[in-house]
This record gives sequence, C-alpha cells and structure tokens, in this order.
Amino acid sequence: MDFGIKGRWALVCGASKGLGLGCARALAGEGVNVVMVARGREALEASAAGIRAAAPDVQVIAVAADITTPEGRTAAFAAASGPGTAFDIVVTNAGGPPPGDFRQWGRDEWLKAVDANMLTPIELIKATVDGMAQRGFGRIVNITSSAVKAPIDILGLSNGARSGLTGFVAGVARSGIAAQGVTINNLLPGKFDTDRIAATLKGASEKTGQPVEELRRQQQAQIPAGRYGHPQEFGAICAFLCSQQAAYMTGQNVLADGGAYPGTY
Repeated sequence: MDFGIKGRWALVCGASKGLGLGCARALAGEGVNVVMVARGREALEASAAGIRAAAPDVQVIAVAADITTPEGRTAAFAAASGPGTAFDIVVTNAGGPPPGDFRQWGRDEWLKAVDANMLTPIELIKATVDGMAQRGFGRIVNITSSAVKAPIDILGLSNGARSGLTGFVAGVARSGIAAQGVTINNLLPGKFDTDRIAATLKGASEKTGQPVEELRRQQQAQIPAGRYGHPQEFGAICAFLCSQQAAYMTGQNVLADGGAYPGTY
C-alpha cells in the first residue's frame, strides 16, 4: 500500500532509539524526509546513518537537542527551515518520568513531568498546526502510554501528565483544523522490547533477586500476544496514522499493547 506521504517532511522526537527510532525508520521507508531529534548525539548520529543507508532517497537530518526546552525546539525547526521544508508530520515523544510513590514527589517533580510529557507536545502542536492547516495536510502523532487507559500506580507522574495531554488533544483535534486536513492522534504503547524495558527489568531484578530472564518470561506471559512488541511494529502503526488513508481518524487513542488492556472500550 502506498501511504501517499512520499516527499513530505517529518519531525520525530526521541528518535535515537526505541519507539521514536521505529517511527523514524518507518516514515523514511515511506519516502518521508525526517528530522530526528534526541539528546544523545552519538546514538542519534548512528541511528540517522542507519536510516540513510536503508533509505538513500530521503533526507535525514539529525539534531542533538533537548526538545523539552525552547532552545531545543528552535534547533529542531531551524534544521529544516529551507524552502519546501515545513513539517507536514510531527511525532512527539519524550522519555517518561521516573516511577515512585506520589508521597515523595514535590512541586518540582510534577512540573518537570508536565513540562516534558504535556507542555512540550502542546508547544510542538502550536508551532506547526496552523501551517499544516493552511497547506491542507498535517499529521501529528503523540507517543504517550498505555497507562493513559490503564493507570499504573507507581507511574503517577506519567499518568497525570500524559492524561492532561490526552484531554487537550481530544479538544483541539476536533476543532476547525479537522476540516483542513489535519489530524492529531495519540499512540499508546504497552510493553515494547526497548532499552526502557531492559532498564526496568534490571531494576526489578536487583530489587527482587529474580533473574532478568525470569522476569521477562513472567511479563510476557501476561500479554495475550505472548511477547513484547517490536519497535518496528510500533513504527508501522505510526506511519499508517500519518498516511493519506488515515485522514478520517483524529482525536483517537490508538493502543498497541498485544491485547494486555482487558477492557472492552
């Protein structure tokens, strides 16, 4: 299937590894020019080089910056500021805040979580959505979390900040931009085989004394699909949401969790 987005420009955040990288690869595979943003320069440059090798006909620009800061956003937009390089696609993504007990979090911890996982995506939407509407095409995909639908008690900071973004998107996606060819959707990952899962398992192993592989087995046994997701699968869903074919989908929360969420709705 031709997604109809070849030659367009995408901004993909948190793109050096994991789910963000999966999205960048999938979009480049559809012929989309990609500006990849992440804080770690070495990993980012390596990932960008891999995409260039796999998709030599597209432009891939790597920007080592913190997208949660005004300076980082300025750097990202400056990277593709030439004629014809306005962003048609924006994939927002920032690392989730740390787990813990809400009794231990103060105002600073909450503000940091809200800034990264709610306000930063809103700033990126604000900076791009009107241009998309004027051109008659736009796709914004926010990588959030399955915890938006099924909150995880130790992830209170993430539950709160990402739920705030979800509520905001529900309104703005259904505003006048919907009739101007612009869609905004949230993509909710469950457990994917990424560095974050590896770090979480390592921490759980150190705390419980159980081997990492046993913890992996236990977790995967709780997922109806019987395994973790792969970043490339996540990227493929993201690319579809950015496609011409997904023009009638907006304001949605698309859950990718191997069936782990037990609800009907």
